[in-house]
Amino acid sequence: MSVTLREKKNLDKDKKVISISLYLDIYDASATPKRRFEFIHHLKLDIRNSAEARVKNKATRLLAETIRSDRAHELASSDYDVQTESGKKTKAVEWMQKFIDGYKLKDKRNLQGALNRFKDFIGKDKDLTFKNINVQMIEGYREYLKSTSKGEGASSYYARFKKMMKEAYKAKLINRNPVLEVKKGKLPGAKKKDTLTIEEIKQLVATPTQSEFDVRNAFLFCLVTGLRWIDVHKLTWSDINGKVMTVIQSKTEREITVNLNDTALKLIGRPKKSSDKVFRLPTADGANKTIKAWVKRAGITKKVTWHNARHSFGTNLIVEGTDVLTVSSMLGHAGLMHTMRYVKAAAELKNRASDKLNFDLEAAVPEKDPNTATVIDINDKPRKKTK
Repeated sequence: MSVTLREKKNLDKDKKVISISLYLDIYDASATPKRRFEFIHHLKLDIRNSAEARVKNKATRLLAETIRSDRAHELASSDYDVQTESGKKTKAVEWMQKFIDGYKLKDKRNLQGALNRFKDFIGKDKDLTFKNINVQMIEGYREYLKSTSKGEGASSYYARFKKMMKEAYKAKLINRNPVLEVKKGKLPGAKKKDTLTIEEIKQLVATPTQSEFDVRNAFLFCLVTGLRWIDVHKLTWSDINGKVMTVIQSKTEREITVNLNDTALKLIGRPKKSSDKVFRLPTADGANKTIKAWVKRAGITKKVTWHNARHSFGTNLIVEGTDVLTVSSMLGHAGLMHTMRYVKAAAELKNRASDKLNFDLEAAVPEKDPNTATVIDINDKPRKKTK
């Protein structure tokens, strides 16, 4: 940001100088350069060619320079420029839609969902500008998301909304980001996903599916490798080199390497052309319908979708004693935060397993004979005492 003092000669119809105005040339040299001018209307230079006019003009220029310096300091301290001014007129919904249209990352659909819900929240006020988005409005939007979203939907959409507001701040459409002033509070998280235990997986293996596609083998493959649906659906033989599978995850764009065990190798069968897909699969909805019927036929009462395979993979690794760092690496997590959910799920599985060893102690006590009394000695066998 630069602020320069400049002079402008004002001419009459005969193009003679009748006065000289002073103005500030404000230039923003950011990615999208902008220039604006502010005239200092109460200051003008004397056009007379005299000693008195020169002394007067010197004093005027000194005063104008002070004004320029103060203005430069004001703009720097408030991070204020023409783009911020235009932010007062920019329609937030229109700008966000343009931002989404040019967005290239994998969570584009989530961004669109966040904007759609924001539009529903503000209702008919489609001409809302960034100037009008304040802390109270954002807090209301958070509550709206909590009431209209299931599972981690509210948290996911709010995270995307915050991303768009952050981009608006970077674009100088707002002086400060009101999202940062919203009281922090946890939004509803993801619902607990059911885990398929090793015993239940064996039940599935022993139960046939009624599908012309490779749903059975692909789902079991995910249970032993932790792949997501989006990655196993597009998995090709070029991703597999002998007993090693290397995949760039579509969701995170992180590369993971998985050593395929004997079960995984049996599920994929013999190698084919490198461009061929490993599994022939239907749509995601079609695959989940097959899984739902398959699980029910196997006598498992849990609610299972394709993502339960990845969840079960991580949880069962922890149950079997694999350290958290290794599990995190195998799943392609950026940090341990996401992996810790599997640690918690594994602990719950162990607790439920120990609960199965409970039994009713009262039911083991025999009924008393009215003619005898039983005396129990922990160091001896029970003996009867006759009345």
